[in-house]
Amino acid sequence: MILIAPTHLDQMTRAAEAAYPRECCGLLVGKDTKDGFVTITKVVASDNVHPSGGNDRFEVDPRVRFDLMRKLGEIGDKPRSSERIIGHYHSHPNHSAEPSVYDLACAFEPALIWIIIGLNGGKVQTVAAHKLHLSVFQKIPLRNTDGASYAITVE
Repeated sequence: MILIAPTHLDQMTRAAEAAYPRECCGLLVGKDTKDGFVTITKVVASDNVHPSGGNDRFEVDPRVRFDLMRKLGEIGDKPRSSERIIGHYHSHPNHSAEPSVYDLACAFEPALIWIIIGLNGGKVQTVAAHKLHLSVFQKIPLRNTDGASYAITVE
């Protein structure tokens, strides 16, 4: 299960609506909990640097990822943080929050979580979390950290 604060979900959904009709993207930082869940602690936005222009593809800026990896001690000489890059998010303009065939073809890191934001006409409709397992995406429960309900459907 993935736990996410409303402020982090809001950050991603606002980015998705602002980027429309292009795909937004960014990285998710988090940590493992004692009960086996993962808590998202930071959402780090990135420019979509996909050469197609980003209307139906995304690519996180490698500089954003490497800078974040250095800050977290995943690379370089800095001591390792208790936080780590746990995944990334991106939007699907005028599509569902389900992974596309292209998403599956680009899933090179099976440990990463994929949060997808589905929009219709520039407005967020659904948000869902997925993880690659044996060459197929599986949905992962995405829950609010403070118990409040979301204003959008979260799958």
